[in-house]
Amino acid sequence: MNWFMLFFLLLAAHVALDYAFQGDTVAINKNPNANTPLQNHVPWYYWMGSHALTHGGAVALITGSPWLGVAETIAHFTIDYFKCKDKYTIHGDQLLHLVCKIIWLVIWIFIS
Repeated sequence: MNWFMLFFLLLAAHVALDYAFQGDTVAINKNPNANTPLQNHVPWYYWMGSHALTHGGAVALITGSPWLGVAETIAHFTIDYFKCKDKYTIHGDQLLHLVCKIIWLVIWIFIS
């Protein structure tokens, strides 16, 4: 796979998982500030962790590297957590996710 195809797939997976496949239930309940009735049964960090792990799984599948998948899981959790804490807007959130994809691409090029 060439670098352009890898980058395209990383971006497409990100968009699919952050928008098309992330339902309102996850989007609301992954927020530690939400305090929803559902969070009384399933804590926010389960929601956030599962959301982040889907992103990490996609990165691992696309790059063939479980380590990049783990890095994505941690990065995605952290970025979304601070967005929920209003440290930056949705624009800053998406920019940070894009920067991560560029970092994974550069690492993939060097390890391939």
